[in-house]
Amino acid sequence: MASAATEVDVIIVGAGFSGMYMLHRLRGLGMSARVLEAGKTVGGTWYWNRYPGARVDIQSLEYSFSFSPELEQEWQWSERYAPQAELLRYAEHVADRFDLRSDMQFETRVTAAHWDDADQRWRVTTDTGTAFRARFCIMATGCLSVPTNVDFAGIGDYQGKIYRTSQWPHEGVDFTGQHVGIIGTGSSAIQSIPIIAEQAATLTVFQRTPNYSMPAHNGPIPEDAVAAWRANREAFRAQSRGTPGGFWNEASERLALETPPEERVAEYERRWQVGGFRILSAFADVPVDNAANATVAEFVAGKIREIVKDPAVADLLTPKDHPFGTKRPCVDTGYYATYNRSHVRLVDLRATPIETFTAAGIRTSGEDFAFDAVVLATGFDAMTGALDRIDIRGKGGVAMKDRWAHGPRTYLGLMVAGFPNLFTITGPGSPSVLTNMMSSIEQHVDWISDCLAHIASHQQASIEASAEAEAAWVDHVNEVAAMTLLPQANSWYMGANVPGKPRQFLPYAGGLDVYREHCAGIAARGYEGFELRSAAG
Repeated sequence: MASAATEVDVIIVGAGFSGMYMLHRLRGLGMSARVLEAGKTVGGTWYWNRYPGARVDIQSLEYSFSFSPELEQEWQWSERYAPQAELLRYAEHVADRFDLRSDMQFETRVTAAHWDDADQRWRVTTDTGTAFRARFCIMATGCLSVPTNVDFAGIGDYQGKIYRTSQWPHEGVDFTGQHVGIIGTGSSAIQSIPIIAEQAATLTVFQRTPNYSMPAHNGPIPEDAVAAWRANREAFRAQSRGTPGGFWNEASERLALETPPEERVAEYERRWQVGGFRILSAFADVPVDNAANATVAEFVAGKIREIVKDPAVADLLTPKDHPFGTKRPCVDTGYYATYNRSHVRLVDLRATPIETFTAAGIRTSGEDFAFDAVVLATGFDAMTGALDRIDIRGKGGVAMKDRWAHGPRTYLGLMVAGFPNLFTITGPGSPSVLTNMMSSIEQHVDWISDCLAHIASHQQASIEASAEAEAAWVDHVNEVAAMTLLPQANSWYMGANVPGKPRQFLPYAGGLDVYREHCAGIAARGYEGFELRSAAG
């Protein structure tokens, strides 16, 4: 017999940074809320992703909450780019500092969320048998939280160990003396390959598509930088909020094609030495003009040739099928130099594709390999994966999966027509993965909180995106993406890494600064494009 449903104002799905901050803001509104989380603690991405070398690619000082000056003053980051373990400690510190755990339920996976037309409530059920009724349901499920289910022929026959970067053992793995294969050269592989190579007797990297990667030049944050940040916190935060990426990246309005070649190369070199994403914003025409983009692609290709001693390997590591920056670039420590190690080998899967796993290892069309362990670094079902795995049904029992059969449709990445009182934090159609996620999370949570306060003050029962506003926003997202080079890449931005997933540019490429102003204007105009209803109507 099913247990009676617990009644709350709001159900939040996910206890990552977005779910944590959402709960904090709801408490400030005097609303009752329950956070449901599949993991054993808070942290989301930084709870699940524990593969070797996992760390943030936005500088730690900016990849942190800005809502509490006291929190910022008391937390000290150890490195320019914080590692996973430190990010998880930070999440747990925030949870404890604001006593968030008391309204959280861990090791509980949401299986269904159904809108009840009669009583205007969401009915949420879980794999533990607990059930909830709530006026509002907020999906804080994360953009990169569901790994792709990539399986290979014969994988069940393999007698060695298989590890997935997205489901890494919490106790860690020691590859000392082992012969290891790794499939994939995306972000998690690029971060983990140098670490695994330091341990393994041999490491074989199976690459289908090379990615661009920039050096992190990671290390302790200089004391003067920390002091300047703390003394000018508000100014730094305001500066970041006014940028397209939600972090300060020294954006330039100069054009690459109008800059003398020697000046252009010098600017790329200067930014390469700073490291991280700084090179992305060197010239304003690089993201939108193929000829301009080719100048930075040529520069980075030269860097790869400079670092990697074997010209053939350097050539294989150099992307040739997509413009620079149209896939999310990686930030690494020693990635390209790892291929200079005598025990590290790169295998080109386009020339010799994997045919099957064997009992001993992997067989390609050209060779048999024997491994003690194989690492699958095969990516995520980005932006929609977590939502697709929940049975979400809106008005009239319509399933969100069916509504999104030809690609996700949202208004602002915040709501979906036909699904009243359901919000998605950093959902498809929002800047999200093109930005500093912490900046996008805070902007979304603040907007949703203000919206809920508006609904309460006007005695309204529900809010829903209109079909017309949703259609116009989807068109706008596509139009903005088409103005850039981004759709030219077969990236996870396009859903291209998941077989059968509709090809559609998922995030909003107009910039977080423009998007922020757009959202604020919509709210100021009485939530234009949304349908607000009273209990009677």
